Amino acid sequence: MKNKAEKAILFVNGDLPAPDELRARISRADLLIAVDGGLRHVENLGITPHLIIGDLDSADPDRIEAYRVQGVEIRKFPVDKDKTDLELALDAALGYSPGTIWVTAALGGRLDQTLANIFLLTRPDLAGRDIRLVDGRSEVFLIRESARIQGEIGQRVSLLPLNGPAEGICTEGLQYPLDGETLYPEKTRGISNRMASPTATITLHSGILLCIHEFTLSVERHG
Repeated sequence: MKNKAEKAILFVNGDLPAPDELRARISRADLLIAVDGGLRHVENLGITPHLIIGDLDSADPDRIEAYRVQGVEIRKFPVDKDKTDLELALDAALGYSPGTIWVTAALGGRLDQTLANIFLLTRPDLAGRDIRLVDGRSEVFLIRESARIQGEIGQRVSLLPLNGPAEGICTEGLQYPLDGETLYPEKTRGISNRMASPTATITLHSGILLCIHEFTLSVERHG
């Protein structure tokens, strides 16, 4: 495996509701990391990981040994540790200096794990990289200064401020525009916006926004 990677994909042991939609999105990755039980997603997609990492309490030992024989790197950690398997995998991925990191199957399942996975996006050493949580149906990522979203008209986009208010937010290409406005963590104004064009742009003056972009077309509900 190379010492440097342009795009890394990490497979976690959470829900992966749309693997077929994800398959086309991962074709150009040059670093594939199976995070413990996330090995099942790698195998279901018919691909071979470059690295298997974690305490490996959720992965089949026979399958791990088979990959070891094939030359796949295995990094096993104690079950009693101070970091989740995903945090360890992010540490490993950063050793290859990727500009893009996608974390798959990190949403759904246990609420504490899902929230922890989202909060990992705020790591200072991830700033400036394209890192997002993806599952084939949605993507979750942080906006620190600006972002461009590619999608389809009608797709839902929610903007949630983290660690305090996000100020000076301007949007283009969303149905409900923001023009130099502030979103607050204790208020819900940024929920359920929609793409009004195939490309939307978001900028902000200060703060951090969590963007949740759903690939399925949203349906207006009444009542």
